Amino acid sequence: MSDSWKRRTRAVHGGTKRSQFGEMSEAIYLTQGFSYDSAEQAEARFLEAGHDEFIYARYGNPTVAMFEERIATLEGTEDAFATASGMAAVTASLMSMLKAGDHVVSAKALFGSCLYVLEEVLGRYGVEVTFVDGTDLDQWRAAMRDDTRAVFFESVANPTLELVDIRGVAEIAHEKGALVIVDNVFSTPVFSKAVELGADVIVYSATKHIDGQGRTLGGVILGTREYIRKTAEPFLKHTGAAMSPFTAWVMLKGLETMELRVRAQAEGALKLAQALEGHPQLERVIFPGLAAHPQHDLMLSQMEQGGTVLSFDVKGGQEAAFKVLNALKIVKISNNLGDAKSIVTHPATTTHQRLPDEQKAELGITRGLLRLSVGLEDPDDLIADLKDALDAL
Repeated sequence: MSDSWKRRTRAVHGGTKRSQFGEMSEAIYLTQGFSYDSAEQAEARFLEAGHDEFIYARYGNPTVAMFEERIATLEGTEDAFATASGMAAVTASLMSMLKAGDHVVSAKALFGSCLYVLEEVLGRYGVEVTFVDGTDLDQWRAAMRDDTRAVFFESVANPTLELVDIRGVAEIAHEKGALVIVDNVFSTPVFSKAVELGADVIVYSATKHIDGQGRTLGGVILGTREYIRKTAEPFLKHTGAAMSPFTAWVMLKGLETMELRVRAQAEGALKLAQALEGHPQLERVIFPGLAAHPQHDLMLSQMEQGGTVLSFDVKGGQEAAFKVLNALKIVKISNNLGDAKSIVTHPATTTHQRLPDEQKAELGITRGLLRLSVGLEDPDDLIADLKDALDAL
């Protein structure tokens, strides 16, 4: 692959390896193991496998390796390790490097499962976690300690769409020698500038925009070759959260069209947010692409566009929000995002249901809040669908 290739070319051709048959579409190597020409070759491979040498599908696979190489070149990292789900990637990115007695600083505005890993799982194994307002650099600075090993945050918080200043937090963390781990799902690989802003480890749920069509679960951890192969890989190959070859093949197909899809979705999201802004049945519309968003300028510097997800608060709380959900005809009620189909969910009763009411209130997850992932439908049809549902109130 040429270093001069632009992103869309890399998304189609990066990492491709062809067999002797010269297949155009990447091959799916559906195998759990690999044979050796001799006992000596097996011994040598177990000592140190080369770039295109494989041992067992839990450790690596040719199709999975193609996906890892392609997404790494798009993100601008040295290496990547693909996992069975986004949460497997989040969990492994933290647990592979932490031990009892370590300290982590995290933004408190997180997806519910991420909060569970940080609050429950890490705490159970003796890791102390301090939560801060991710938008406040002074809180990050005050929370850092000499034993802080990592900071963790979502570059755009789910579902309140607050942005964290990646460069600012990275500078604070690196002063203490801590790694910066960023869950970058809402920024998407298309709009990501995480590496140049100082992130050390980037995590994606590939289930979202990378697949983008609601077919498979997957995740990926990206970073330096040393971190991926010396920290993340040993943990993952022994604990077993490997991506399947078929899933990797689906993800490779997703990468080919990801930029076209995500840019169209982002344009649609902006159009919807502008159309809903000021609607009499809404308390607020939250979208980083709107000039009214308090971090609009930060979004422009970190992402270029506002992303594919917006949130809005329906007047009348949960009862009114449910009426809107049930009146929608095009937009589907589901808890995924980044799909070609537009999806809406009620975070207070789904993705963040387990949080105490006080914590929901602190995070801004009200009973009227709805999170909308904009798909590839015509934006005018989506606007009409949403306005009809709101007008029915």
